[in-house]
Amino acid sequence: MMAIVKNIVTLFTAFVVTALTMGSASAAQGQAEPWQLGFQDAFSPVAHRMNDFHNMLLVVITVITLFVLALMIYVAVRFNRKANPVPSKTSHNTLIEIVWTIAPIIILIVIAVPSLKLLYYGDRIEVADMTLKATGYQWYWGYEYVDEDELSFEAVMLEEDELKKGQPRLLATDNAIVLPINTNIRMLITAEDVLHSWAMPAFGVKLDAVPGRINETWMRIEKEGVYYGQCSELCGARHGFMPIMVKAVSKEEYKKWLVKAKEEFAGLDAPAVNVAAASAVTQ
Repeated sequence: MMAIVKNIVTLFTAFVVTALTMGSASAAQGQAEPWQLGFQDAFSPVAHRMNDFHNMLLVVITVITLFVLALMIYVAVRFNRKANPVPSKTSHNTLIEIVWTIAPIIILIVIAVPSLKLLYYGDRIEVADMTLKATGYQWYWGYEYVDEDELSFEAVMLEEDELKKGQPRLLATDNAIVLPINTNIRMLITAEDVLHSWAMPAFGVKLDAVPGRINETWMRIEKEGVYYGQCSELCGARHGFMPIMVKAVSKEEYKKWLVKAKEEFAGLDAPAVNVAAASAVTQ
């Protein structure tokens, strides 16, 4: 008995400490933090709408949960054997059956309308200022700046001994995607071998990369900084080791980077990276 009480006290203490700690943690820009509650901070219009929709769903499911809980408590108290020794023989109630059929339909419509609006809003953009194409490989990402002549490169995860101060483990890459802020960016996403998924929570982007198919979405980054994402589709042995790193800069800095990048990545031999990635898996 004492052991059971001790375990209950331990679990309760851990719960209280966890709850207090969660409240004190704040999410860092562009990546998740330990004990973080809720989504990452939004830095793109689609992400803002996703957060708003999520908050609306929290209200809906909380109201439904509390209603069902109250109903169960009422039934347990009102219709138990002691309070109701002679049970009712009622088998049908037309009004109740109509209500519990129509109410879920109304709730689903309330959820479906903003959901479809959000899906349509994040699907594509009519007028884009630039286009970035991401291609998933086993196990790294390749990027092509479609509007620029022959500007493409691969981004491979940095190993622990390659990390610089401040770079997060399993998230930093050797080459960062550099993008301008306040710019409508069309994202084209595909894959070379198997299914991948290009996911960047801060921008509200999570789209499958399918071999032989190009999927499209868009984003508009609102603040300069470094943002991190990961492949979110099980794609093989190193699925957890193909992160995404985006460096958002001002439009002026972006123009300067383009000049340097065209020189740095000119004539890049993509197959060499394929061989390196494959050899890393077999070691």
